[in-house]
Amino acid sequence: MDFATGWAHILGMDRDYDVIIAGGGLNGPALALALAQGGLRVLVVDARPASARASEGFDGRAYALALASQRLLSALGVWPAVAALAQPILGIRTSDGVPPEGAAPFLLGFDHGELDEGAMGFMVEDRHLYAAFLAVLEAAPGVTLRSGDSVVGQRVDGAQVTVALASGQVLRAALLVGCDGRTSGVAQRAGIRRHGWGYGQTALVGAIRPEHPHQGLAHQVFLPEGPLAILPLRGGLASIVWSESEANARTIAAMGDEEYRVLLESRIGHLTGHLDLAGPRFSYPLTLTLADRYAAPRIALVGDAAHGVHPIAGQGLNLGLRDVAALAEVLAEARARGEDIGAVDVLERYQLWRRFDSTVLALGMDAVNRLFSNTNPFLRAVRGLGMRAVAAMPGPRRSFIREAAGLSGTLPKLLSGQRL
Repeated sequence: MDFATGWAHILGMDRDYDVIIAGGGLNGPALALALAQGGLRVLVVDARPASARASEGFDGRAYALALASQRLLSALGVWPAVAALAQPILGIRTSDGVPPEGAAPFLLGFDHGELDEGAMGFMVEDRHLYAAFLAVLEAAPGVTLRSGDSVVGQRVDGAQVTVALASGQVLRAALLVGCDGRTSGVAQRAGIRRHGWGYGQTALVGAIRPEHPHQGLAHQVFLPEGPLAILPLRGGLASIVWSESEANARTIAAMGDEEYRVLLESRIGHLTGHLDLAGPRFSYPLTLTLADRYAAPRIALVGDAAHGVHPIAGQGLNLGLRDVAALAEVLAEARARGEDIGAVDVLERYQLWRRFDSTVLALGMDAVNRLFSNTNPFLRAVRGLGMRAVAAMPGPRRSFIREAAGLSGTLPKLLSGQRL
């Protein structure tokens, strides 16, 4: 190796990209756009063909975006493409329920008028959000999207990480980011262990057309077998995330549409009136899984690759976007200072920023699920008193609302709507 070649290697000039992102769901594209704002060259490797998700029809799958997440999408240039398709969340209602009576009158409610910033969040269908990301990615300078391929190998070699793709191509970068889900191959190959447990619950997911207009309200009904969320969508529809014990869920999932509809209606009670099913039905097991570390030499984890949480508060994507905003800001600042963005001390800043916050939130949702998913009369009385107490105290109410909107804590620039 001659002098010029040696210095090019040390400075990273012979790398194919600054950052390679494994996973093209939603966190991966969001991170790519954020890093491109910071002047980095980024490759997103998405195992699915680009057209597979962008062309899908209505299926009811949707995300509850906190207000801070909406601001991030706006700063990335994605929000204009979905704003007209998003349903503002104007209030949250929580209540207990016991089958077959359905939901009791709500015990705790929050309204967007209690938040100075406006809507508490937005419901956006998965198909619309992915299509918007895809359109912005294709036009973004500094970002390359490789669809229908996947990362199958990685090796850290001092000043770079060498990445092998399923297509046979080998690429080099300063950093590899795992946005590849709860079974992250990036994390496994980096020797990052995971801890967690199953809830003995399965989520039944779909969409309904309720008789009563939803008025932008999100409902959370705490049933003995698990929580049931009714989330407002555009066009008078609502998304359902119905957690049941694994045994019950298997029986329910095997029902025909009419039997399923009648049972669901009995669980919801008066909240929707008569309901019709809209779109297909899905189910998936519920688990908690937390990575021991969010970073290793030239490796970082984002979203479900770092923390897979219970959907009780709809915070999965929001947690991932907080990771995106923090990692992008750390890397952009490191680059501006002339630091090596894949260095351990740089990545440690990201881990310190995000790991405690996401772990506390994940364990908090775990505790709420355990507290409410039972028929113990003492616990039912305690949680009823607790919710009524919060309802009567302005301070805790405001704290809850701001936490739900993603506005608490030290926010990265993107979550405040600022570009990097």
